Amino acid sequence: MIINNTLIEPQKKQIDYQTPLKPNAFELDDDTKIALITDQFTNILSILGLDLTDDSLRDTPKRIAKMYVKEIFSGLNPTNKPVATLFENPYQYNEMLVEKNISVFSNCEHHFVPITGKAHVAYISDGKVIGLSKLNRIVQYYAQRPQVQERLTIQIAEELKTVLGTDDVAVMIDASHHCVSSRGIRDAASTTITTSFSGKFKEIATKNEFLNHVKS
Repeated sequence: MIINNTLIEPQKKQIDYQTPLKPNAFELDDDTKIALITDQFTNILSILGLDLTDDSLRDTPKRIAKMYVKEIFSGLNPTNKPVATLFENPYQYNEMLVEKNISVFSNCEHHFVPITGKAHVAYISDGKVIGLSKLNRIVQYYAQRPQVQERLTIQIAEELKTVLGTDDVAVMIDASHHCVSSRGIRDAASTTITTSFSGKFKEIATKNEFLNHVKS
């Protein structure tokens, strides 16, 4: 755009890959959240017509509440964020490290039904190496919240870049969405693949090496 004979460069839109949260998201402790969610699910199940005096259903609202807070949405709470363990690299390993087939269990934020699949992550050391289990824990932490797969992929990649101190990071997720397979179109065969490549992984040869490792 030209204004008064001056070329004005368009401003780049800032990328926001954070999970949308209320400012007061963590004012309530877990026990309070569980109690409140239990009450809400008691109402929901009652509206659906279920008899909550039945022995099988009596504790279902509380079970759901505990599952939400302590398990499948525990990644919303920053206190659960894994602490990355980094080690020196005295052997000067500077090739690609790939962790394949990391289990992904998440939930679609549109319908609150499961997203299940595998994540493949890789990095090239910039002087430090990370404990392998921490790669799994980082994937798990960001998966355990209401998600869309594109955001999940970027969140994992950005966390790895921050922790490892390098841009040389790749992430691929191949997942099935139950909002596609169990409702709507009911297509149980399709999967969704998302990727994030940065640093050296944007180079064709390095990217292809990573993809070949994933396929092998």
